[in-house]
Amino acid sequence: MKKVKVLVVDDSAFMRKVISDIITLDKDLTVIDTARNGQEAIKKINECSPDVVTMDVEMPIMDGITALKAIMQKTPLPVVMLSSITKEGADATLKALELGAVDFITKPTNIFKMNTEDMKVQLTETIKVASRVNVKSKYINQARKTKNILNRSIIYKENKSIKKIVAIGTSTGGPRALQEVIPYLPKNIPASIIIVQHMPAGFTKSLAERLNNLSEIKVKEAENHDQLLPGYAYIAPGGYHLKILKSASDYKISLTKEPPVSGHRPSVDVMMNSLAQLELDNLIGVIMTGMGSDGAMGMKNIKQKNGYTIAQDEATCVVYGMPKSAVNLGCIDEVVPLQDIAETITKIVGV
Repeated sequence: MKKVKVLVVDDSAFMRKVISDIITLDKDLTVIDTARNGQEAIKKINECSPDVVTMDVEMPIMDGITALKAIMQKTPLPVVMLSSITKEGADATLKALELGAVDFITKPTNIFKMNTEDMKVQLTETIKVASRVNVKSKYINQARKTKNILNRSIIYKENKSIKKIVAIGTSTGGPRALQEVIPYLPKNIPASIIIVQHMPAGFTKSLAERLNNLSEIKVKEAENHDQLLPGYAYIAPGGYHLKILKSASDYKISLTKEPPVSGHRPSVDVMMNSLAQLELDNLIGVIMTGMGSDGAMGMKNIKQKNGYTIAQDEATCVVYGMPKSAVNLGCIDEVVPLQDIAETITKIVGV
């Protein structure tokens, strides 16, 4: 097998060395070159044609976001961002994912912790997944959103009761994919939407704020004891499992710090299983782009409780892992392209 060629971009000589050493130790990867800033990265991409670029966000001369934008316009290839665990870092990362970055890794606050076993595995596995993504075919045209959102309030009438609960699970490629679903849901949709996106603490709040600014429905990072309301989407906060509990005539969110499930907290399975256990007859399960199989059993349980299940199709997934696992379990009612998921949800809810 050919080794995956990686270009490492970081303004810190120390970080370039640490990242390069980790990559080089993996038998499937090789560092083809390094760059100190975005401008140098663009030049070296043209010279050595890497398979994957690891890109720092904050750099002098040209930052990672500016460089990413130029790369995706001129020579699209898989880019993995390395970002800081700060509000600014989270916002910049979400912007990078919107522009076409495949995934991101958070730098530990103590840079010497880059050498921990967990960080090494996360970095190398993320690069390997990124190398298999065809960025050109996944580059989503954002132009159609504005028109749809502007027309939404004219098309739909107000509705105040919850008819359905929609549970969405996603991972790699999810933040960008969610921008093709949540902004298309009408503000008067008689459903609550609950979302698990695999992301670390801090990043889910930025994701919620970004989606809220794009959408007619209200989008927020879920808080403990939040009551489910129609026309609201709740995103599980990084580091917490999200469950739904029945409370009198209401449904409420419960956040827990129980151990990760299949390496994930939040876990899609935990959220979906909690809904399936409520014996509801108004459930919709949606599984979207992501690596692994988290959510497959949850989707099966929703289907067994007479819920309706939707999977994103392979052609529009950044990584066809989670939807494929659910499809293989034979529990999916409908496989649809990303751009049709919002319309499918709306049709089933019956706005």
